[in-house]
Amino acid sequence: MDKTKLIGLVLGIIGFCIPLLISFPGLSLPGHLALSIFLLAAVFWMFETIPIYSTSILVILLEVLLLSAEGLISFGSGSGYDPVPFSQFVGTLANPIIILFLGGFVLADAAVKYNFDKNMTRILLKPFGTSPAMIMFGLMAVTAFLSAFMSNTATTAMMVTVIIPILAKMEMTDPARISIALSIPFAANIGGVATPIGTPPNAVVIAALNQQGLNIEFGSWMLYALPLALIMLAFAWFLLLKLHPPALKSIPLEMKGEWKTSKNAWILYIVFGVTVLLWVTESLHGIKSSIVALIPVAVLTLTQAFEKDDIRNLPWEVLWLIAGGISLGIAMKETGLADWIVGSISWEQMSYLVLLSVFAIVSLMMSNFLSNTVTASLLIPLGITLATSGVVGGPAGTLIIGLIIALSTSFAMVLPISTPPNAIAVSTGVVETKDMIVSGSIIGIVAIVLVILMTNFYWPHIL
Repeated sequence: MDKTKLIGLVLGIIGFCIPLLISFPGLSLPGHLALSIFLLAAVFWMFETIPIYSTSILVILLEVLLLSAEGLISFGSGSGYDPVPFSQFVGTLANPIIILFLGGFVLADAAVKYNFDKNMTRILLKPFGTSPAMIMFGLMAVTAFLSAFMSNTATTAMMVTVIIPILAKMEMTDPARISIALSIPFAANIGGVATPIGTPPNAVVIAALNQQGLNIEFGSWMLYALPLALIMLAFAWFLLLKLHPPALKSIPLEMKGEWKTSKNAWILYIVFGVTVLLWVTESLHGIKSSIVALIPVAVLTLTQAFEKDDIRNLPWEVLWLIAGGISLGIAMKETGLADWIVGSISWEQMSYLVLLSVFAIVSLMMSNFLSNTVTASLLIPLGITLATSGVVGGPAGTLIIGLIIALSTSFAMVLPISTPPNAIAVSTGVVETKDMIVSGSIIGIVAIVLVILMTNFYWPHIL
């Protein structure tokens, strides 16, 4: 175990023990136990003492052992806590948002298997010509589009293979090499905010809102987030061109490929189109997006277009991570820990705008050093409790604060460790950390300002 992980292990154990050894006024025994689990999870997630999905599994196990009706501790009537059945903690693995992401993962992996993603890229890039600026615009548009329906990490990994031959045609001293290399991870991060399945923080927030009786349709989320994604995509393109202007006027592209025409490939094309169409028209037919997500899972496996080995290769660890975050939110709510945290801070001294701004800024800053999913998992229970307690104004406030947390975390792209797409871009050898810090910081600041403006001038009018 390296030094960082060892420090995380020690701090995590200390964090877990503090609420067990120190009594906090106004917090019940179950609340102390939930706080112990919360602190342990927060430290382990921050230091990655163990894999972050393993931390989520540990969270669920500790909640089952310490907080469930079937656990090791018997809570009397005087505790003020009605123990939750263990199935409620474990059941997060079958949460509708988990099913939604599972469907997205199956579609994404099947698209890679049958080269659907590469063929779409080839077709979508063709209209943009040979100008470096327009090529970069096309790359960003395609990356953002794919990232809205696929993992942003998988999208970046795929698109990096597209830009390598483009970079090879450019002079080593051409500043645009940096802008093209950065355009892929930035576009992937930005594109992920546009749909519920684009990035895990969206899933964490939507699941938490669902627990409050707020069901966000696929199309509704796009109505909230797509304008932000489009504006920030255009801004990122403009910024990168200004920071690293191209030296060449033209880059000849040679993108070749052919569509697979096998039976299974055609099944994928049809299922992909039908699934996406049903997702974006949910308000018309009323079938929930998580139910629609079962279509690719069922059809592709039944027809053997998606086989046993493909299923094994799905990123199951991401689903465990999301489930752990949902489970942590349940524990904080049921034990009264979230209410206690809210009551310990004089939120009423903050104006509505200041409060939302604080959440946006904290979300962005934390996500630059932590996984954006981890950040959302830690902040959303607090934000939801603030909203439901009336501090930020009922159901509308609950939805707005959830959107702020989900969207703000996705614009953290200052460091290579901020998101996997950033790390992939650095691995090309074209991008240095200093380049990422400058452009990533500007994009993050502009995004936060835009998110805050949307809370006042856009979202209230469409809720």
